Amino acid sequence: MKKTAYAALVAAMFLALSCGKSPASDNTQFVKTEGTKFIKNGKPYNFIGTNMWYATIIASEGSGGNRERFLAELDNLKTLGITNLRVLTGPDGGSALANPAKPCLQPSPGVLNDTILKGLDYTLAELEKRDIQAVIYLNNAWDWSGGYGFYLKECGYGDSPNTNIEGGYDRYVDYSAHFSRCKEAQELYYSYIKQIVTRKNSITGRFYKDEPAIMSWQLCNEPRPFAKENKEQFAEWLSKAAAIIKAADPNHLVSTGSEGYIGCEADRELCERIHSDKNIDYITIHIWPVNWGWAPRSNPDSGIENACSKSKAYIDEHIALAERLGKPLVIEEFGYPREGNKAGHGISTDSRDIFYRFVFNEVANSIENGGPVAGCNFWGWGGNGKVREAVWQEGDDYLCDPPHEPQGWYSVFADDTTTINAIQEFNLRISKTIK
Repeated sequence: MKKTAYAALVAAMFLALSCGKSPASDNTQFVKTEGTKFIKNGKPYNFIGTNMWYATIIASEGSGGNRERFLAELDNLKTLGITNLRVLTGPDGGSALANPAKPCLQPSPGVLNDTILKGLDYTLAELEKRDIQAVIYLNNAWDWSGGYGFYLKECGYGDSPNTNIEGGYDRYVDYSAHFSRCKEAQELYYSYIKQIVTRKNSITGRFYKDEPAIMSWQLCNEPRPFAKENKEQFAEWLSKAAAIIKAADPNHLVSTGSEGYIGCEADRELCERIHSDKNIDYITIHIWPVNWGWAPRSNPDSGIENACSKSKAYIDEHIALAERLGKPLVIEEFGYPREGNKAGHGISTDSRDIFYRFVFNEVANSIENGGPVAGCNFWGWGGNGKVREAVWQEGDDYLCDPPHEPQGWYSVFADDTTTINAIQEFNLRISKTIK
């Protein structure tokens, strides 16, 4: 089918399904915003949550599926007080030059892997049972799940360069900069998000727009213009995508998935512009001290004080933005390596625990003092997964470390006792603010 015909078909489906009816949901169950606060069931909704991008894969019954582990992970998270889980719909077909996540949800435009979609259905059904909310991101600026590169490849730009080889990152940036100015690639993305957002859950019988377990649809993981000259087009495609989702699903929140101004070519005005859009309900930031050079990669433990200091300034700057816009702020990704920048099981997390406690305390203080920081999601949950090889290969356990990163680098395992204690402690502190 030609791409233009495919887009027209999806548009027709979108109009029909967006008017569809499904079993009624209590509107108060949906997370809403009131100024800089989240509200659910008439009460404040605040959280220390986590990232588990691979949830829909292990929740499926196909390749990579492991429902026994999935349910055990959800139960573990519930005991930690986790009420928010950030997940990926599923990987797009990735570059042959990289090591993308598999199996993929979208091997070609509009052709979706129903097994993984049923994994998403199952994820939402099981989250609802545990009163956990999902933030679902629909795209990725990075090649480990296809993302920008998938759409560009379909439009004739070839495979995305491998970021893990010398000079690869710069080549990837140049390549991915095309997405913000390629209308054809964006149209394929718009058609895809319409397919997802208008889906009917095969387990609950509800359209996704009526699913109480969804907190937010997220436009992209770490969207970036990747070039200063792309800023206008970048803002335009985010705005159009947000409007498309809101038209199909007025019940749920929409967020950008942005890292903050660092993800906007360090342009604070651009960061404010994309988050001030009427269809963007709250502000997101990510914090990666080692990746951003705030602590030395060779010895991150020695840089923990500077990492916290720089992160404090970054949070405060975005708090000021949230107050100007009158919207909540979520620190939805942050991480710190294990001792010596090593990856795997049984390696000290002393510095990471310091960093986690610092971020958790920033969140708790804001909530207790009426500030706009409403929650955070640490990166990320490895849980009961085991590291088999330093580089992920198909058949290995899924961790929160994507396939292109050392396995066990940033993941929190179920036996990382001191980190687990910090998560429980601060979730208990936050729960006392809900009246």
